[in-house]
Amino acid sequence: MRRLDLGERPDWREQAEAAGFSFHTLDGTPYWDETHAYAFSLDQIERDIEAPSAELHALCLAFAERAVADEHILTSLAIPSHAFDTVRESWARRDPSLYGRLDLAYDGSGPAKLLEYNADTPTALYETGVFQWLWLEDNLARGKLPAGTDQFNSVHERLIARLRAIGGPVAFTCLADAPEDRGTVAYLQDCAHQAGLATRFVPLDAVSVMDDGAFSDSLGAALGTLFKLYPWEWAFRDPFGRNLSATPTRFLEPPWKAVLSNKGLLAHLWAMAPGHPNLLETYFEDDPAKAALGTSFVKKPILSREGANVLMLRDGAVIAREDGPYGAEGYVRQALADLAVFGGERVLLGSWIVGDEPAGLCLRESPDLITGNRARFVPHVIAP
Repeated sequence: MRRLDLGERPDWREQAEAAGFSFHTLDGTPYWDETHAYAFSLDQIERDIEAPSAELHALCLAFAERAVADEHILTSLAIPSHAFDTVRESWARRDPSLYGRLDLAYDGSGPAKLLEYNADTPTALYETGVFQWLWLEDNLARGKLPAGTDQFNSVHERLIARLRAIGGPVAFTCLADAPEDRGTVAYLQDCAHQAGLATRFVPLDAVSVMDDGAFSDSLGAALGTLFKLYPWEWAFRDPFGRNLSATPTRFLEPPWKAVLSNKGLLAHLWAMAPGHPNLLETYFEDDPAKAALGTSFVKKPILSREGANVLMLRDGAVIAREDGPYGAEGYVRQALADLAVFGGERVLLGSWIVGDEPAGLCLRESPDLITGNRARFVPHVIAP
């Protein structure tokens, strides 16, 4: 793993706009950063990222099988009791999953370590599956990358195949005024079109629930399958959350993904497979066993986003802290894992799962110890 200082293309913004990548710059700051890229060997990709990602996802599915049958586990994951049946029935039906993203710490020399699993509403999908691939092709054509340079990236093709297998029609919803969310949903809707499915976009504030429990649009048309970029922990708290088990509407991601989309998962995985080379030692904050971590650890809320309310200590000293609205649901304590550092930037790897298979890689970097919403997306290559 190494950093390649390639320099940005002078027309990349125009190319991004032409490709529909409208959120390449957020709040006046570039989110897409192609001044450099990261290079991996094929062995690093296949052995250190792809194979462990498949193994970790399989471990997560084995945990889901166990969790839905155990109220103690569901409670530990901050899933409200009124949602237990919704989660259980979704798993019993084997409601299909579309995608997720494993966030990993990896520096090219040791086992990748799972930091968390964004299993419900991960973004950075379009820029992974489309724009960084366009970046690769253009830099090959311009001679800035040597012939034979590749990328770990079958995200686009796998999404289309997965959506075709799931079937339609599919409605898509998110907050219409959130640029990154809207861009992600628009991309997935386009993938569904390419899969031959009938689709439509329904703004989140236009989605309602009919008397029979079905979700509908503003005109009262029922939504048979609904992709929602809206977390299950929020949905369970909404007024309709107590009646989700009765709805005929099916969801992407399905309710059973609530078992995997919180950081309590990390403590349970460690209990299932202690010493696994790709897991970090993790305990619930109320577990006395947390003392095994000593004075260097990361304290994370079970439910939080973009690094909010995360606390990092090294040798008893606070080295990073983020404020935010989370924490009432409980915390886990995880062994401290340093991100790779190149040029003063810390690099977080995101390994995509589409269906149940590893599909590609995205990298986000920031000078901060905690990767938050200021992190930039940086492309990658597999060196020939």
